[in-house]
Amino acid sequence: MGGFLAELGKKLAERWLSLLVLPGAFYLAVAATAHTLGHAHPFDLSRLTHQITTWADRPATSTAGGQVVLLAAILAGAAAVGLAAQALGSAAERLCLAVDWPAWPTPLRQLAAQQTARRHNRWNDTARTWHHHREQNARARAHGQRTDPAPRHAAERAMNRIAPEDPSRPTWSGDRLNAVALRLERDHHLDLATLWPHLWLVLPEEIRAQITLARQNLTRATTLSAWALLYLPLAAWWWPAALITAALALTGRARTRTATDTYALLLEATARLHTRDLAERIGLTPTGPLTPETGDTLTHHLTPTPPPPPPSDPNFPHR
Repeated sequence: MGGFLAELGKKLAERWLSLLVLPGAFYLAVAATAHTLGHAHPFDLSRLTHQITTWADRPATSTAGGQVVLLAAILAGAAAVGLAAQALGSAAERLCLAVDWPAWPTPLRQLAAQQTARRHNRWNDTARTWHHHREQNARARAHGQRTDPAPRHAAERAMNRIAPEDPSRPTWSGDRLNAVALRLERDHHLDLATLWPHLWLVLPEEIRAQITLARQNLTRATTLSAWALLYLPLAAWWWPAALITAALALTGRARTRTATDTYALLLEATARLHTRDLAERIGLTPTGPLTPETGDTLTHHLTPTPPPPPPSDPNFPHR
């Protein structure tokens, strides 16, 4: 038991160091550099070195006790900045996935509705082009002819750059995850929100580990975008911080899209491959491929019954 707790403490310390302290310490170093150099001397290393030497020669930092206090203050400050980045990352993830955007405050909700409508119109245009090329290719194959697939592939890529399905959210990442639910409902009549908690319990451990890792990668990607927001105010004192902000924002956006796509692929593949296992576990025992009829039965079986109506109140007015 002692060895387990020691190993657990070691892992927690490693995560605390890698996720909070190290990024926070780098942020504090950049903030100190921005305060010292400013716009007038953005790359003056001698000025920065002189300032660091001045700080180090102060009486408060020349003693062992002062150095311990300084180290503790730096660690605490770095952890605080890291926690702030984690909190901003949660908000950035909520905005990025936009699951509940109709419930956002009015200004954000209006902007999200306008963005969703624009994406919907653009997607319809590209989807019509893609379906046109598909129909042309199908007619050509029916007559024993071959056509160049490049226009169809280009139209499909253009459509997927907007969304893999008809957009119902203001962001690509939100629609990428929502596409999983739409496809499972269309193909197998499965309600992913109802199915997933039960399916998770019957999945093999290695698959759950892969899905958990993909979900953690998505959280880290959105947290990287949050760091860009924290670095942005430093550009007011030191313009190179704007370059750091831009690099973090672009990298965070790219990683968020990649992580979202990987996570969505795993969710959809897992649901398609293992839903029959869940159906067998609860006694439906389907034979052959998963059919829409089985999906309807499974969804109905897993959906909890609604609460019964309250007893009638003679004092309650009836219309």
